[in-house]
Amino acid sequence: MTEQQNHLANLINQRTALGKELKELQGQSVQKQQMFYKVQGAIEYLAQIGVELPEELTQGEAEVAEEVEEES
Repeated sequence: MTEQQNHLANLINQRTALGKELKELQGQSVQKQQMFYKVQGAIEYLAQIGVELPEELTQGEAEVAEEVEEES
């Protein structure tokens, strides 16, 4: 094979590997998102039944939840 053919073969292999990695990352992202919503639901349930934490322990929590929901 010529140098250009070798380069093309390497690029194709690299593309294949990157495609597989992207699929794995997307799967992980979906799993993390599902877990986030389960945890969010549990937090909302506990809040509805009156379970509360001191304010200093919940600072920033609402901001994180809003950011994740905006990204979805």
